[in-house]
Amino acid sequence: MSNKPARVRFAPSPTGYLHLGGARTALYDYLLAKQTGGTFILRIEDTDQKRYVPEAEENFKNALRWMGLTTDEGPDVGGPHAPYRQSKRKAIYREHAERLIENDHAFYCFCSPERLSKVREEQLANHETPHYDGKCRQLDPAEAAQRVANGESHVIRFKVPHEGTTTAHDFLRGDITVENKVLDDIVLIKSDGLAVYHLAAMVDDHLMGITHVIRGSEWLPTFPLHKRIYDAFGWEEPVWVHPSVFLKPDGKGKLSKRDIQKARESGYPVFIEDMVEMGYLPEAVNNWIALIGWSYDDKTEFFTMDDLIEKFSLEKLNPAPAAINFSKLDHFNGIHIRNLEVEDFAQRIKPYFEKAGYTVNDAILPKVAAAIQERTKKLTEVGDMAGFFFKDEVELAVDRIVNKKMNAEQAAEAAQRIVQLFNAVPEINADTSEQPLRNLAKELGLKAGHIFGLLREALTGQKVSPPLFDIIDILGKEKTIARLEKAAKMMSEA
Repeated sequence: MSNKPARVRFAPSPTGYLHLGGARTALYDYLLAKQTGGTFILRIEDTDQKRYVPEAEENFKNALRWMGLTTDEGPDVGGPHAPYRQSKRKAIYREHAERLIENDHAFYCFCSPERLSKVREEQLANHETPHYDGKCRQLDPAEAAQRVANGESHVIRFKVPHEGTTTAHDFLRGDITVENKVLDDIVLIKSDGLAVYHLAAMVDDHLMGITHVIRGSEWLPTFPLHKRIYDAFGWEEPVWVHPSVFLKPDGKGKLSKRDIQKARESGYPVFIEDMVEMGYLPEAVNNWIALIGWSYDDKTEFFTMDDLIEKFSLEKLNPAPAAINFSKLDHFNGIHIRNLEVEDFAQRIKPYFEKAGYTVNDAILPKVAAAIQERTKKLTEVGDMAGFFFKDEVELAVDRIVNKKMNAEQAAEAAQRIVQLFNAVPEINADTSEQPLRNLAKELGLKAGHIFGLLREALTGQKVSPPLFDIIDILGKEKTIARLEKAAKMMSEA
């Protein structure tokens, strides 16, 4: 591979939101561009107007920003090859299609949809693979041009040879050779004047100076046609790279749209917006998807973005299908959360507290973050884990305190005695209070766990929480004692 600056494009079609496959392609593009001091381009391929989703383009942009993949050229930032939206490049594609006609590599086709449908039915009845039958291929060029000038409805089709073979070279898979007789005279320009992907993407990649095309393996069947289009124009090809296909989590079969919906219903994130909603860090997502089809060595798994930019290489991509392991994403998320500076983690979790309905006290937020960072696996957990810090009062589950191990009278006395103990020390911490609390449990004929469980419930209203003395330090002496007094009152009335 050359070390010269790479020009790569992420070119999504706005027919849906950004999912894992597209995100991985964008990440690989970005890493190659940054590693070589090159250019990362966003191009919107919106020629499929029937399936166009108006919100999709903004979804792509938001997702890329969240992942930290800053574009160097694109619809929002401009660049020397604008416009970067294919619906605005209609005249460019038409001009190139006409050039192919002039060079006898394309032709006007006037076949009606009804005729094409009938031909297809006949071919299927004869157990043939449906294909264009070549009716307009032999038309006199002057006659065809006159019919176009007269306003007759038409498309422009690519003219592929019927003899010989075509060999296209994929960087990961090597040469892919097909018999030309299996290639179809595909439509390049539709009757509405819009170009299809097969023409538009090839023209744009050439005009924009794209050096490497990283795209989904679903394009492999039409790859030889794309090679022929490049040859027809006499252009130098980019390096073609088709990474591994995604398999279902069980490794049995390709991940389909139905599987994606099933995964979402089961609580697994498939779209980037799901990742944000479910509390994953972009650092973890980038780390995870980078390793679906790529590895640096057989042991290194943790990568920051800087690590990925330094260590990523196309040579180490593996074309073999790769199963999606969602538990691995959870694993990486926990690691990257623990890798954050406390102040950074505090700012990341603040929106999740607010979304859960809490008014965040910024003065104690860094301490709260420090107390829960080691235990947090997803940012969405913080409300349930530590929301009690931002409540004026907590709801107590009396049945978790009063039970066969400790009755209401014992619990009320224990809470009152803890209040007395805490009032007697200048500062409540493990050094001043842990042993006295254990001594109190012994004196009252209780186990230490009963005392600490009562204290945890009184302060948090939860069975599970951060370390007890961390809680007391963050709440402060006044609020700690107030919550204990409330608990004592409740127990005495129970």
